[in-house]
Amino acid sequence: MSDSSIKKVSISTSPKGEMGQTYLVSGKRVAMRLWDREQPQPGVTDRRDYETVRYVIGGAAELTLEGQTIRLQPGDSWLVPAGAEHRYRILEPFTAVEATAPPAQVHGRDKVHS
Repeated sequence: MSDSSIKKVSISTSPKGEMGQTYLVSGKRVAMRLWDREQPQPGVTDRRDYETVRYVIGGAAELTLEGQTIRLQPGDSWLVPAGAEHRYRILEPFTAVEATAPPAQVHGRDKVHS
């Protein structure tokens, strides 16, 4: 039998991650989180073992993905494939909602890389 329970998460009680993200609802195969008013920064190149889709609510950033750079602004959405080298450069205070599959916060996948 599959799990048919409803999960609801309130932003007011959602846990925060060490990179500034707010964890929203999470299932077995996908999770959501919010990046709220991330401040301008040059960013670092990274690779993650989960797939990410995001939607920009406010602000502006540049995404460099496998050598290609695109500008992100409100209304834009995009995909970062699992294992792809990428870097976000925040240009203006940036707010985006994101889904990761599998969930980023499970099994140490979401740790800060130095």
